[in-house]
Amino acid sequence: MTTTAASTNTTSGTSNATVSIASSSSAGAAGGSVINVSSLVSQLVSATQAPQEALINTQTQSVTAQISALGTLKSSLSTFQSSLSSLDTPSTFDAQTADSSDSTVFTATASAGAPVGTYSVAVTQLAQAQQLLSGAPITVGAGTLQVSLGSSSFDVTVTSANASLTDVAAAINSAAGNPGITATVLQGTDGAHLLLSSTQTGADNTIQVAETDSGGALAALTYSAAAPGNYTVQSKAQDAQYSLAGVAATSSSNTISAGLTGVTLTLTGKSTAGSPATLTVSTDSSTIEANISAFVTAYNTLAASFTTLGGFDATTNTAGTMMGNALLSSIQNQVKSALYSVVNTGSSTYNSLASIGITTNSDGTLSLNSGTLSNAMAANFSAVSQLFNSSSGIATSLNALITQNLSSTGSISTNSKSLVSKENALTDQTTQLNNQMSALSASLTEQYSALNTLLSSLQTTSSYLTQAFASLPTVQGTSNA
Repeated sequence: MTTTAASTNTTSGTSNATVSIASSSSAGAAGGSVINVSSLVSQLVSATQAPQEALINTQTQSVTAQISALGTLKSSLSTFQSSLSSLDTPSTFDAQTADSSDSTVFTATASAGAPVGTYSVAVTQLAQAQQLLSGAPITVGAGTLQVSLGSSSFDVTVTSANASLTDVAAAINSAAGNPGITATVLQGTDGAHLLLSSTQTGADNTIQVAETDSGGALAALTYSAAAPGNYTVQSKAQDAQYSLAGVAATSSSNTISAGLTGVTLTLTGKSTAGSPATLTVSTDSSTIEANISAFVTAYNTLAASFTTLGGFDATTNTAGTMMGNALLSSIQNQVKSALYSVVNTGSSTYNSLASIGITTNSDGTLSLNSGTLSNAMAANFSAVSQLFNSSSGIATSLNALITQNLSSTGSISTNSKSLVSKENALTDQTTQLNNQMSALSASLTEQYSALNTLLSSLQTTSSYLTQAFASLPTVQGTSNA
C-alpha cells in the first residue's frame, strides 16, 4: 500500500485540508482507480464550508433569540397595559355601590355616576301579574278565541278534533305571538278548571279572552273587565307603589331604574308604615383598591420580565438576551420615570405613588400598604383619582408611552423589522454558501477525476515497462582465462 498527500487552499476562505490518497499496486496493475475522489472532495468542501457555516449559524441563533426576546417584551408590556384600563380615566374611579337597610323591602345596585348619598324608600304595594281561574265544569267546542295581554293579542283556533280544555290550554301556550300568558288545567272535585297566568306585572297588563267566531261554543272561556263572570281573579294586575326620598311614584315592574340615575331598585316587600327603609349610595372603594392592587401586581410581573430579558443570573452565570440593549433600557427608564413622577393632583400630600402607600423594594418591584391607600382615599379621594387619571397622571402617562412603543411605527416594531431583515439576509447567505460549495464540489470532482485517470494511466504504463524490462535477455559478459 502507498500513500500520497493532497493539500488545497480554496479561494472562498483560508482553509487547508490534508487528505490521504490511497492506492494499491493491484489497483494500479489492473488500471483501476488510484484516488477516492468522492471522499477527497467531500473532505475538502467540508473543510471550506464548516467555518463559514458556523459563523452564519451563530449569527442566526443570536438574531432569532433577539426576535423572540422582542416578542416577550411586547407581550409583557401589553399585559401590563391591560391593568391600566381600570385606572386611566376618571370614569374608572366613578364606581359606586348601593346598600339597603332592609332587604325584605328592597335590594339595590349602583353603576358609575350614581349620586352618592342616603335616601329613604317606602313601599306600599308591589307590582303584580294577573291570574284568572275559570269555573267548572266547562264544555268547549270548535271556534276561535282572541286572547289579549295589555295591548297585545293573539288568536287560538279550536277545532272539533281538539275541543277539550287540555287542548285549548296547549294551543294558548304554543300560539305564535303569545306575549306572556300561561294556561294550565287544574283538576278539582267539581271538574277541570282553566288557570290563566300572566308573566307581565303592572295594572295595564290585564288578560282578556273573547270569542271571535259567530258561534258560542267557547263562550264559557271568555273574560273581560266588563264581563268577568266566567273567572275568579286569583291575583290582580297592579303597579308597584313606592316613594323614594319622599317622592311618590308607581311602576309596572318591581325592578325600578328610573327613580335615581345609576341606581336600580328591586322591590321585595312592603315596608312598615311610618318606617321607610334606607338606600345608601357610596363610592365603591373596595373595587378601586382592588384595581390599584392589581396594577401593582401587574407592574411587578413586568419588572420580572425586564430582569429576565436584560439582567444577569449569577446562579447560572447567564446574561439575558437583551442585556445592554438600548431599546430595553429606554423603555425601562420611561416606565420608571412615569412611576416615580410627582403629579399635580391639587394636593401637596397625595401627589405620588409613595404618598398613597405604593413604595419601591430593593429589587425594583413595588409594594402596596393597603392601610395607607385606604386612608388616602378617605382623606382625598379626588387626589387619588387624579394621581392616576389626570392628563399627567401615572396610569394615563404609562398607557400613552406603552401605546407608542407598541404601535406599528414604535420602537419595538422598528427593531423587530430590522432583526427580521438581518435574519433574511443570513438565510440568503446560507443559500449562497450552499451554492458556492456545490460549485466547488463539482469543480474539484472534475479536477481529481482527471488526475485519477492520469495516475491510473501512469500506473498501467509503469506496469507494462516493468514487465518489458523483465523480459529482456540477460547480457553475458566475456571472461579472460
